[in-house]
Formats: sequence, structure tokens, C-alpha cells
Amino acid sequence: MNNQVIIFDTTLRDGEQALSASLTVKEKLQIAYALERLGVDVIEAGFPVSSPGDFESVQTIAKHIKQSRICALARAVEKDIDVAAESLKAAEAFRIHTFISTSTVHVQDKLRRSYDDIIAMGIAAVKRARKYTDDVEFSCEDAGRTPIDNLCRMVEAAINAGANTINIPDTVGYTLPSEFAGIITQLFNRVPNIDKAVISVHCHDDLGMSVANSMAAIQAGARQVEGTINGLGERAGNCALEEIAMIIKTRQSLLGVHTNLKHDEIHRTSKMVSQLCNMPIQANKAIVGSNAFSHSSGIHQDGMLKNKNTYEIMTPTSIGLKNQALNLTSRSGRAAVKSHMDTLGYTEHEYDLDKLYADFLKLADRKGQVFDYDLEALMHFANLRDEDDFFKINYLSVQSGSVMATTSIKLQCGEEEKCEAAVGNGPVDALYQCIYRLTGYEIVLDKFDLTAKGEGEDGLGQADIIANYKGRKYHGTGLATDIVEASGQALIHVINSIHRANQIATIKQQNSL
Repeated sequence: MNNQVIIFDTTLRDGEQALSASLTVKEKLQIAYALERLGVDVIEAGFPVSSPGDFESVQTIAKHIKQSRICALARAVEKDIDVAAESLKAAEAFRIHTFISTSTVHVQDKLRRSYDDIIAMGIAAVKRARKYTDDVEFSCEDAGRTPIDNLCRMVEAAINAGANTINIPDTVGYTLPSEFAGIITQLFNRVPNIDKAVISVHCHDDLGMSVANSMAAIQAGARQVEGTINGLGERAGNCALEEIAMIIKTRQSLLGVHTNLKHDEIHRTSKMVSQLCNMPIQANKAIVGSNAFSHSSGIHQDGMLKNKNTYEIMTPTSIGLKNQALNLTSRSGRAAVKSHMDTLGYTEHEYDLDKLYADFLKLADRKGQVFDYDLEALMHFANLRDEDDFFKINYLSVQSGSVMATTSIKLQCGEEEKCEAAVGNGPVDALYQCIYRLTGYEIVLDKFDLTAKGEGEDGLGQADIIANYKGRKYHGTGLATDIVEASGQALIHVINSIHRANQIATIKQQNSL
């Protein structure tokens, strides 16, 4: 049996169906190029008969993508198949993917036909698709809930009609891994012409088992997996292809199979799909979540610093992620703090690790996450308390209208109170103009986020900003019931960090003399 697992990506078809807003043709082409770079074998570019826009997208992708085979979906209906073929004809080689429901509930309640009629429709669809291409895939929709005798009849008939890929979908994510593997095993044992087709699986995640079911099917002999980047798709989504790829890579010695994917393209592709589809990736998402290679526990961090294999079964670089994140939180241990200090260029004799760590824990309990510039400040200032901040907002007034906003503030700058007013295209912009003028810092905002903390009109708003000052990034957070005030706190947080960093630089310079 062939040990290559074919990767069939349906992000642009099944994944796109789940989006709140459809992708443009240009956006779909961008994703298709990314999938081609990733090394995807088959790209299901869309469902051409569903809309003129989908037809144009499939047609455009078929013209431009050369390394991956382009596929279009069609129901077991003549018009669907003809339109799919028309949209694909610009491709050098293409696949038509036709399907029909086979489960009892679908056949009786949705299609309202006999099973003999369903088999006849499937055969006719495959034969019509074969007039356009020798690469035809046939799917038994809701195969996971199809009686095995009926499923075997349908698969045998579709192969005899000319289908060279047979897809077994767990359309509603109903089966258990052992159950789904049993279905694949029975097909191999009972369908006499099964060797003439590649067996594919398409699993949904309604019960959180899409990846597990797909892997169980591979172990039972399936050699194509259908899924999407980041697990996008109807309802709870599809099988996440980045997870399949890294499971196969990480456990290759056990599984004995491989894919043609370029694993170091996974991170970039995942990020692009997330951004273009406006579908954020949860932080703890396997492989591509922001926390997937982060280690907050002191025990974990200590182990990682001694030997990465202690808590990392794959490396960040294996998916194209260059930087490892060791988050400094109240759970972090001395080893992590020392590692950050080493990275900053400080030697052990320059600071007392025990005292630094004690101060760090106090700050981490208040702040949540501690950054490198905070560690530097802790090293040079015994206590980092709010009352020690050089800059503080004493007074804030905002007037906002449909055309422009005006903000006036009183800012405490050390022992001196300064006043300023400014206009802007919104209250936050006006406030920031005031602060920039009073402090004299030339700051570039790289990121600005507002999130709600709590519920109702009295809930707190949290502002998080990432600011760039002279090539160094600073993080600022503000929390208040007034989002303008929270935004101002976040910028003042950044500016106080810059002020302390400048003081530290001065101390370093004096010590070097």
C-alpha cells in the first residue's frame, strides 16, 4: 500500500461556507497561492454552480495554480458537473468532485428516493464527470451514518463507473475513532474493486473528533485526508490539516506514512487564512495557537532551558515559527527570569537573583505578564509601584462629535503638572496627541486593541497597545469603565516604561565611566 497521504484542502469551499462574509476572488487566489506553497496536493477551490462569484473564483484559481491539482465540487446533477468542468478547463489537470447522500435519514427525508435510485444517480454522475477528466472523486455524504451494506454497494458501483477516489465523510462528526476505522476496514474487506481507488476521509468536528477520526482512518488504510487550514468549516469546523500534517511528521516512525507538505509554511499559511477570513485562532489551538509553543509554568520553563525535549515534542521552527516564547508570569521560576536577564546581557554579579525574583513575583501578581523592560526596571529600582511612575494623568476631559473630537488633559510629569489640549479624528486620537506633545516622545503604535472585561454598561474596558520607540517595542495596558481613559492609561504605561528604560541607560553609561 502507498505510504503517501494525499492532502486535500477544502478551505476555499467548505471552510469559506462558514464565514460571515464571503472572500473576494483576489483573497481566494491569495489563499490558493499559500496552499500551493504549502505543498497541498489537491485544492478544492469552490462549488461553481452555487454562484457566479464562486465560478469566477474557481476559474481564476484554475488559471494560476500550477503545482496543486484544482478541484471543484458538484452535486450528482448534470448541470453541476457541466458547470464545474467549464470553470476548471483552464487548468492543466483538474478533478471533479461529485457527491450524493447515502445515509438512511438523508435518503428518506432529504432526497426522498429509494436507495436503488441513489446508486443510479451516483453512477450517472461519475460517468458524466469522466467525460471531462480521468480524475473523478465520489463522496458518500453522511457515510458515517450509512448502513455498511448500502455503503459497500455504493462504493463498488462508483468505482465501477470510473471514480478513482472514494471519499467517506463523517459529515456530522458523529462517529468515534474506533467506529470510523471499522467502517474503513470493512470497505477494504468487503468491496471487491476497492484496490482501484484511493480511499479518502472528510471528518467534521461536531464532537471534537475530526482529527482523531481522520488519523484512525489513515491507520486503517485511507490515503487521502480532506480538511481545512485552522479547522475552518461548517458548524464546529473541519479536520485541521496542520494537525494532521504534524501528527504524521512527529509520529512517522509509528505511522509509516508521510505527506508532501512543506511544514515550515504552516505558520505563515495559518496566519494568512486567519487574517483574510477574519477568523481569530484560539490561543490554545494545537500547532498554530499563540500558546502552542509557550511555557508559563516554572517547572516547564526550567525543563525547557535544560533540554527542549522535556516539554516540546516538535519545534517552533518546524512549522515556520522563528521565536520561542517564554512568558514571564507569576508561575515562572527563577530559571526563566535568569534566562531573560542573560538574553538582555546582564551577568549574575550585576544583580541579586533572589531579590530580583521576589520583586518580580510581586509585580507579576499585579500586572499578570512581565516584560524584559520591567525586569530591567526591577533590577535598578527596588520597588516598582504605581506611585513611582513619572507620568500620571491628573485630569481628562473629552468632547466628541461627528466631525472631530477635542481632548484636554493635565499630566503630572515628575514634580510638575502640565496642561494640553488637542483635536483629533476621535477622542483617543486627540488624547494621544496631547500626551505626545507633553512628553516629547516620538512613538509609533504597532497595535491597538480594546476588549470588554465583564458584562453590562458598567463593565470595564481594557486597552492593550504595542508601541515602537526607537526600534524597541513596549506593551501598555489600561483598564477603566471609560475606554478613552483606559486608552490613555495604556499609553502612559508605555511612556513610563520608556522613561525608566532611559534612566537605566543613563545609569549603565555612568557605571561604565
